[in-house]
Amino acid sequence: MTPVSASETTIYVAIDFETCGYAAHAACSVGLARIEGERITATFYSLIRPPSSRILFSDIHGLTWPMLREAPFFVQVWQQALPLLADAHFFLAHNAAFDRRVLHAACRAAGLTPPSTPFLCTLKGARRCLPLPSKKLDMVCSHFGIDLEHHHAASDARACAEVYLRLRDLGVADRQMAL
Repeated sequence: MTPVSASETTIYVAIDFETCGYAAHAACSVGLARIEGERITATFYSLIRPPSSRILFSDIHGLTWPMLREAPFFVQVWQQALPLLADAHFFLAHNAAFDRRVLHAACRAAGLTPPSTPFLCTLKGARRCLPLPSKKLDMVCSHFGIDLEHHHAASDARACAEVYLRLRDLGVADRQMAL
């Protein structure tokens, strides 16, 4: 992990994707929540036109082809999100391996270079310190009293950011959540 100087505020961006297929690049929505210091300072949400009109997982996230067919393509969404991502030191995600895989695959499919920003995993952090039978995002949010509309990318990203802040308050260090 790249060290941040003591005078510099570390910037984190929680990211969550919903997907509509088994292919890693099949993103159909993205949510972002930016943390500067001890608070969430900005959020972003967009639907994404998927690579196929065949939409799986509607029963999970509620998104359908009629909702997605006029959505911007990933490359357009990514350009809109860039200001919120500026100067970020870390991405955060609950099950970061999944969201990192989707981000990198979507970037490659769009002809973009995937960001080299390292990921921290709040699922990994929750497993380290929470005495819960399940460390899924909805269970962790319930434990902390964090509002969540589960499987809505904006809500999941914001909840992940709030979980990160709570885990940090409990003494979980970034290095303990690194992928």
